[in-house]
Amino acid sequence: MKNILTAVSCAAALALTSCVSMDITPKAQGNSESWYSTELELEMAANRLYTIGYWDSPYQDPETWSDNFTYRLINWHRDSGAPLNGNLDGNDYITYHIWQQDYKLIAQANLILTHSGRAKANGVNENVINRYRAEAYFARACKYAELMAYFGDVPYVDKPLTISEAEAMERMSVEELKPKVYNDFDHAIDSLPETYTGTQRFTKGAALAMKARFALYMEDWEQVVEATEECMALDLYSLNASYREIFLQGTKQIPEKIFVIPRSVANNVTVPTWFVQNGLPRNASGAYGSDTPSWDLFASYLCTDGLPIDESPLFDPNNPFDNRDPRLSETIVPFGSLHCGWYFEPDEEIATSSTGTTKTNQDCRLNQEYTSYNGLLWKKGIDDSWITETGSWNSTIESDLIIMRYADVLLMNAEAKIQLGEASQEVFDETINAVRARAYGVTAADKSLYPAVTCSSDRETNMRALRIERRMETAKESLRYLDVIRWGLYDKAFNGYNYLLPVNADLEAHIATNDRNSPDSDGWFWGGMTPQIDEDGIADFSAIEAAGYARKGAQRIFPDHQVLFPIPTYDRTLMPNLSQNDGY
Repeated sequence: MKNILTAVSCAAALALTSCVSMDITPKAQGNSESWYSTELELEMAANRLYTIGYWDSPYQDPETWSDNFTYRLINWHRDSGAPLNGNLDGNDYITYHIWQQDYKLIAQANLILTHSGRAKANGVNENVINRYRAEAYFARACKYAELMAYFGDVPYVDKPLTISEAEAMERMSVEELKPKVYNDFDHAIDSLPETYTGTQRFTKGAALAMKARFALYMEDWEQVVEATEECMALDLYSLNASYREIFLQGTKQIPEKIFVIPRSVANNVTVPTWFVQNGLPRNASGAYGSDTPSWDLFASYLCTDGLPIDESPLFDPNNPFDNRDPRLSETIVPFGSLHCGWYFEPDEEIATSSTGTTKTNQDCRLNQEYTSYNGLLWKKGIDDSWITETGSWNSTIESDLIIMRYADVLLMNAEAKIQLGEASQEVFDETINAVRARAYGVTAADKSLYPAVTCSSDRETNMRALRIERRMETAKESLRYLDVIRWGLYDKAFNGYNYLLPVNADLEAHIATNDRNSPDSDGWFWGGMTPQIDEDGIADFSAIEAAGYARKGAQRIFPDHQVLFPIPTYDRTLMPNLSQNDGY
């Protein structure tokens, strides 16, 4: 499907011919004139709202468009025409894909909302009808919220369209759209149940939390506070004791997860194989070790005294994982630690496994040209279950797609209150400090056991603390890109370079003369140097590069006009009334 017109006109056929069920309901077909007449037909239609393809791209790819991520020399792992390459246009896959998938799901929701009256006429219980309608309202609200975050003004479709109606569509302004989206969220909040038994579907808490996220992006701070506090007052959600455990495939329904799309082998929905292979170390047979956290992210984690690495006396560049916020070692694989069967060392030529087996280290670039260019690997969400007993990569990973969790609700509440001038130490302890204390395995009240954040009388000081906390907490959860955009930090965060290890002979000399395990070493990774960190937690590696301990990779270029994506060319060709965003 190449355009919104095709999406809306073909949605009915799609809804009838392929139903993905959260309860593994069989596929079925129906007559479009009578469909939506029974409870089963409504359920099957609603089940299509949970198709993972409608949800995964906007919650998977944006991490790769941010300063948290590096893929070898380029900034994005599937296409050179990406946001941080500065050449985004209306023909680019990423803009078209989000636009297409969002409008396809909106079309599915519109069919349910338009035709569910047939079930009422056929005697289906009104509470049942309202619940499925609420699921449709929720899905439609989420997708319009997403479209507005990326594109700004977009066409508003709330019913199935004829071809002539679709061709005449124009963009509706964000200010006109906002009340419509809030109204959809409110319909969902009113009719969705708080919990389910034995299945995972959209809930009242999910609707409240996603409404809060929409309000956050729209800078409607009162709405953020209201929605987050209603979600918190449900008393259904809490922070999981273990930060790492949240993201593992063995962790399913826990109170921290508010909105997820579950994956399962039984439903033939698993993590994409390229994602698995790119995320694992090269020593795991068949893996690539290509998707990596950036040095920018690595440097952004505070030390255990609450100070950035360029200010803390606790930071040791020879051992850069020591004395750092515990989330660092749960997000990025520490040097010398056991990870997926092998001890990870990008600076040694021999790899050792958990069984004592040794081999040439494929995670060192002296031996393998295409292994991690910056010496780092993701750990968050990855464990031994990602590899098989033979040591190769596992192609059937069932990790939940987490779209909203309770920590995000707490941080949104804190941010909105800071913006409203309502921040206090009590607010910080209930939100930011609760999130940080969990990482240290203590409660917010145990302030001698973790570096608690003190509420300042200065709004910008509080916002800087919030931004740094949010980055440490939500890395690899695809929130960083839009966070940087809405905070107005894109000029300095998204323009610059990916920094990498030296190469070939330079790398060999660097490792040979800077063995981090030697008491005489200056430190092999950054040569004993510490990058400078600015007030927003953004690192500067230029001095380390000038000293020969780093090299520049791809240049990151983010022109101002890219704060909004371009309207896809296909749609503008077929729908001549669609205007284009400035700069394209």
